[in-house]
Amino acid sequence: MVRIFRTALLLLALGWSSFAAAAVDITFHSFNGSVLAGRYPHTFVSMEGTLEDGTPVKENFGFSAKRASLAVLNGPVEHMILVEEEKWLRKTNRHFTLSMTDEQYRKVSALVEAWRNAPGKYYDLETRNCIHFVGEIAKIMGLKVNYPDKLLRKPKSWLNYITTLNPQLG
Repeated sequence: MVRIFRTALLLLALGWSSFAAAAVDITFHSFNGSVLAGRYPHTFVSMEGTLEDGTPVKENFGFSAKRASLAVLNGPVEHMILVEEEKWLRKTNRHFTLSMTDEQYRKVSALVEAWRNAPGKYYDLETRNCIHFVGEIAKIMGLKVNYPDKLLRKPKSWLNYITTLNPQLG
């Protein structure tokens, strides 16, 4: 009887510790861009960890024009949610990482789907680019966000600026 009681306590303790350890981290990235790499400067987020119900999470999302063309300079164009390949994740600037609640994770997931499924031409270099997308995610995470005109095409500088607006990021 004592052995069963101890086993039950051990299983309860193990279950409680794995429940308490559940967390998803969100990292804010920028990519400098390069003519040689064929990529424009970009910002996106990656999420990794485990939700409270044990569901594993390993995702990343950015927002981009569907096609790179001069049309981007003339107003809204077709859009897409861009999922980065592992090789690009290793080549980014990692600006800061925060722990998410399950509720924040659900809100970020809903935002991704809303932007993915927005009707018509939703990407706009001036008003709805990757910086605006990541900014909306940063707001979900409780961060102060602004979009200075001079930084709207400079993802790395913009994320550095967001860090200065939020001293808790270090």
